[in-house]
Amino acid sequence: MYSMDQATTRTIRIGKSTIGLIGIDVALNQAAAKKLSEDEAVDFLFTAVSHKNYIPSAARDKYREALRKAYHRHLQPDDANDELLVIRIFGKSCVSCDNLQKMVIDVLNTMDLAADIEKIHDPDEIGRHGITTTPALMINGKLKSSGPMPTRARIEEWLRELVR
Repeated sequence: MYSMDQATTRTIRIGKSTIGLIGIDVALNQAAAKKLSEDEAVDFLFTAVSHKNYIPSAARDKYREALRKAYHRHLQPDDANDELLVIRIFGKSCVSCDNLQKMVIDVLNTMDLAADIEKIHDPDEIGRHGITTTPALMINGKLKSSGPMPTRARIEEWLRELVR
């Protein structure tokens, strides 16, 4: 079983902001394993992530709604009605990987798009996705770049293709 100390940060869209939440992946897996209803899961997830993250009291409802959506996506990742983008950035925590994440978030904000952004550091997990050079960018399960940093224009183009 995972502990919250082993948790990584995943960014999700809360209202119009993209926020990094520590421990959400572990909490989602625990809620799913317990087969919690959506309402029970939201309470569980909110409590779990609030231990490691600051949640402004004025934004609690927005966080709860974002956690509800995250739980739904976790249980039904291939739901055709879910328009949220899932972006994974692979690589060790290096300058290039960090810059790629910043550029992706900036592009998403400019385009006013919501996305789940997950940064994957584990070499075994990177290898399981067939990635041999980093930083690598995967959007909705499709590897878009590996090695050289894509341009901002290229990232915008990939995202536009998906939201048409």
